[in-house]
Amino acid sequence: MKKIVTLALLLVLGATASNAQETSKVTKKAKAIAAKVSTPKVDGAGMVFVTEVIDYGTIAHNADGKREFVFTNNGNKPLIITNTQGSCGCTVPTTPKEPIAPGAKGIIGVKYATDRVGAFTKTVTVTSNAAGQPTKVLTIKGTVLADDAPKS
Repeated sequence: MKKIVTLALLLVLGATASNAQETSKVTKKAKAIAAKVSTPKVDGAGMVFVTEVIDYGTIAHNADGKREFVFTNNGNKPLIITNTQGSCGCTVPTTPKEPIAPGAKGIIGVKYATDRVGAFTKTVTVTSNAAGQPTKVLTIKGTVLADDAPKS
């Protein structure tokens, strides 16, 4: 009887492991197809962002204001970012110094001055050699709580 139960248990575990491996293969294939579909190739340099809006949500006064915009060069030539400009002195972007190779990812950092209390919506203007779209406007938004405000 123990042998039958052990054998049945092994069969169930083997089927489960096999099914998990197949699901993993399907998921990887679906992600690869989605990446190809969502990132059309362009002639020249290109810039496709994971997101063009970063929502800080509700954050504490003097919290860490650093965030990152991640992008991919979907072109066939190197992407050169020539300038990034925040809409005010409270929004400070950082620019990649080196060209971004075709297919490579890059990051534009942004730091918001969280010593300013209240709701905010600010922009970062990115200037590059991207074909068809040399200027791109990114947005950050959120609310900084006062020190005495209840946290949610």
